[in-house]
Amino acid sequence: MKAKLKALAVAVMFSMGVAQAQNDAVVMTINGRPVTLSEFEYSYNKNNSEGVIDKKNVQEYADLFINYKLKVAAALEAGIDTTKAFRDEFKHYRNQQIRPSFITDDDVEKKAYEIYTQTRDRVNKNGGLVKPAHILIEARKTVSESEKAAARQRADSVYQALLKGADFGTLAQKVSDDKGSAAKGGMLGWIQKGLTVKEFEDQAFAMNKGDLSKPFESPFGYHIIKLADKGDFFPYDTVRAEIREFIDAKGIREQIIDGVIKDMAAKSGLSEEQILDNRAMEMQAKDADLNNLVREYHDGLLLYEISNRMVWDKAANDKAGLERFFKKNKKRYQWTEPRFKGIAYHVKDAGDIKAVKDCLKGVDFEDWADKLRKTFNNDSVIRIRVEKGIFKKGDNKLIDKEIFKTNATVTPLKEYPLDAVYGTLLTNPKVYSDVKGMVVADYQDEMEKAWIQELRRKYNVNVNQSVLQTVNNHDK
Repeated sequence: MKAKLKALAVAVMFSMGVAQAQNDAVVMTINGRPVTLSEFEYSYNKNNSEGVIDKKNVQEYADLFINYKLKVAAALEAGIDTTKAFRDEFKHYRNQQIRPSFITDDDVEKKAYEIYTQTRDRVNKNGGLVKPAHILIEARKTVSESEKAAARQRADSVYQALLKGADFGTLAQKVSDDKGSAAKGGMLGWIQKGLTVKEFEDQAFAMNKGDLSKPFESPFGYHIIKLADKGDFFPYDTVRAEIREFIDAKGIREQIIDGVIKDMAAKSGLSEEQILDNRAMEMQAKDADLNNLVREYHDGLLLYEISNRMVWDKAANDKAGLERFFKKNKKRYQWTEPRFKGIAYHVKDAGDIKAVKDCLKGVDFEDWADKLRKTFNNDSVIRIRVEKGIFKKGDNKLIDKEIFKTNATVTPLKEYPLDAVYGTLLTNPKVYSDVKGMVVADYQDEMEKAWIQELRRKYNVNVNQSVLQTVNNHDK
């Protein structure tokens, strides 16, 4: 199976190369693999566009590009492109570029109208739409009987005022406890059945346009409804835009694409993966920008994985190598001011001040946090609060006061009023972990340089300088 997948991947890359070879000069060859002028120009222009601070000329960029392609060659030789993790991630990204080609606007419009008709028929079958305005006198189930009676009496008074000609909107603004609708004269907007409590729904849908209800009770209290309008579901044109937004928001467009691909697979006898692979080959052969984008992602994934293996993770986890590198390059990491390597901590019980210090004696600094957690905070009772690190003056007020002897004002923590510090004052870093971030970054740089030198010895690199000189200037 792996051999078939690898063969397919090679076929895809080969077809890409054939499509370009017809009108595309080769600017360089890396380990026997040609790089066309269009591919190099795409990469050069993308990485030297407006806004890029460290722009490179063509010759400078060519050297960086060669390093990039050498790493990709190493990744291919290591078989990273044949792993399931790589194939899955690459196909996922590539398919994101390809899948939209399986759907047309007519497909989306057809689905939108289908959703509309289903909604319209359901709503109209259940009584259509009503547009009520209401006044609410709040009286929830938790109120006392006397409070409930008072609310009922108040609702009756409002109802009598309406019967005598009071304006519903004005009265709603003044007395309704539903402040959201009150600001709009009590208007709730169009509703269909199932969107509100049954008591309100039964009353509203039993009314005709212009009707005024008597006060009635719901779990919220007492309502008076005036029905502003009533009718069937909205015309399609008035809700079309919202339905199409709904299609995108709910992933329905992707469901349509899934259906199209499934149908194509059933009719052709191919798998869905083969359908996508074939479409990708067709589109990349016709569209140079897409071809470059997909190849860039393909090679970028390879670069990331091989760099992790050979440099980033390898350097970060090589403690012995990091320590050797640090000792060899100590002068790079000198501080201009001392640091305090330790903890500032806060406790409830005075006895814990000494207990913390005793706990940490002989323990490696990297293990302090875990040791303190297991000793003092390993159950539901949190006995101490700790800030651990390598602090310079200004980083922590307690350390400033106790170690650097400043006039810093320390505000005790409410539940942990006793403060203390424990650690060592350093004039310069003693071990690589004191400046770990800087050492790791520098060690990675050194490892990468050595790796690139090895790759340049291992793989053949041929640059066609006459073609390179025509980058972005095809008249030469």
